[in-house]
Amino acid sequence: MLDLSFYKNKKVLITGHTGFKGTWLCRMLVNAGASVIGYSLEPPTQPNLFYKAGLEDRIENNIGDIRDFTHLEKVFRAAQPEIVLHLAAQPIVRDSYKIPRYTYETNVMGTVNLLECVRLSHCVKSVLNVTTDKVYQNKEWCWGYREDEPLDGFDPYSNSKSCSELVTHSYKNSFFSNEHIAVSTARAGNVIGGGDFANNRIIPDCIRAVTAQKSICVRNPNATRPYQHVLDPIAAYLEIAARQYADIGLSGYYNIGPDECDCVTTGELVQLFCKFWGAGAAWEHHADKDNLHEANFLKLDCSKMKSTFGWKSRWHIDESVKKICEFGKVWLAEGSIPSEMDREIEEFLDRR
Repeated sequence: MLDLSFYKNKKVLITGHTGFKGTWLCRMLVNAGASVIGYSLEPPTQPNLFYKAGLEDRIENNIGDIRDFTHLEKVFRAAQPEIVLHLAAQPIVRDSYKIPRYTYETNVMGTVNLLECVRLSHCVKSVLNVTTDKVYQNKEWCWGYREDEPLDGFDPYSNSKSCSELVTHSYKNSFFSNEHIAVSTARAGNVIGGGDFANNRIIPDCIRAVTAQKSICVRNPNATRPYQHVLDPIAAYLEIAARQYADIGLSGYYNIGPDECDCVTTGELVQLFCKFWGAGAAWEHHADKDNLHEANFLKLDCSKMKSTFGWKSRWHIDESVKKICEFGKVWLAEGSIPSEMDREIEEFLDRR
């Protein structure tokens, strides 16, 4: 059961804090009384959630490139964090085909730089590297992948995240096993939620389409994905980081995904969005002209996370999409984004 009081007055460094997941994570931690140090590029989208979330004056906001080891180490030395949550990445599959070198530099060497800073410091007790469900060699099985399945992502993004996992394994075995530093990786499914404006993601595509009063274009409506609301994996990240801080024996590699009933096709997800958005929202199938490889079926077995921490996903797919639509309407009405985020966080935590 997540106990955010653990984080009060703890120094937590978050890489990628200006991104979609990073912003939600910052908001939850500052509300819990943590001292948050962020290190990231400027927000990757326009519009973006970070500058609407009321966080600039509540965290230490360092703008920097994860590939810049000198700058990152300087921030580390000054901040002396106790807990490190590594989210900085080039996270878009289709973009990785266009910029493969940048993707590998960011996702692989960025992880090396982060772990090297941990190695050279003497303050960190708990590290979590956030990767993806796409690290596995995907055989299009109908059952979920377990943590001991072979790693071999197909596209440059997925493969670079597989490499990031291997880098983490190596640093853990080579440098941290006798240093009392707990290190884990978290392989999360497809994360959805309010405030995501990334390109080539289905929920942002839905928001853009209804804002423009157009039909939602869906490339692959039959692809099955483990969709989950952003607060579910964030709660899991915080659970792992806190528990392994106290017990290094809990460090490991964890899948974080929704229940079986919430692994739905993209078409089903968009249909739910249209239902909850209303106002004539509709979608249509547009075949992918680029013919880039994307997995058709992907599912995670999260038994290890559940048995180790007693964790479970809290918001089912219909409730998750309903929350996204509520958030989107607040955004379009120029309502208070910090208030909406806090409302959702409080409602989520009330169920734990």
